[in-house]
Amino acid sequence: MSQENHNVFSSEVIEALSIDCIIFGFQKSKLKVLLVQHAEGMIKDQWALPGGWVACNENIDTAAYRLLKDLTGLQELFLEQLKAFGDVDRYPAKRVITIAYYALTRPENYELIPGFTASDVKWFNIHDISNLPYDHSEILKFAWQRLKRKVKYEPIGFNLLPEKFTLLQLQEFYEEILETRLDKPNFRRKIMKMNLLISCNEKQKDVSHRAAILYRFDKHVYDKLKKRGFIFEF
Repeated sequence: MSQENHNVFSSEVIEALSIDCIIFGFQKSKLKVLLVQHAEGMIKDQWALPGGWVACNENIDTAAYRLLKDLTGLQELFLEQLKAFGDVDRYPAKRVITIAYYALTRPENYELIPGFTASDVKWFNIHDISNLPYDHSEILKFAWQRLKRKVKYEPIGFNLLPEKFTLLQLQEFYEEILETRLDKPNFRRKIMKMNLLISCNEKQKDVSHRAAILYRFDKHVYDKLKKRGFIFEF
């Protein structure tokens, strides 16, 4: 444990308040979620959302970043507060309210380092996740629904897709999040009409099929769209 965390835990934790983090990634056309395997406690050896207790001498945002870093090694990403979950029986033995945070990131940009109370940390295909402890399945479901709404009015692919991508990869990104098949010509026409993409003037390499043109997001247009919002009807 770092000196910083030692200082945090020199005070008692707030036993009625916890943090849980939902970290989304997109890899090989699949929506991923980061889970940790607990090394101790009542859910030892089980996989769950990264989280833990808030110390009495830290604010909740600081706790969220601290816990995520200590459990998974992830840092320098933007956590957005999602919602408080406070069902009376969500945690055994006592009443605990948890504040959920979520983030969108590219898995390839980070080295996963399990620590603190986590024995392991891995990216899981969201469709392969079931029976998480406590109410973590409910929290994950709520976060996914938020993501489905967000993708229709904000170009979140900027945070999840690789720097260079094909139009097919972009379409698969939307299809995976929304759990639906999209009409290819219609999708491409609408995307190109937004002027959000810039051609990289290069094609895929080392692929067994016909190489496709690579694109990247126009950061200036992205920032404008994020600020004013838009409605992407499929």
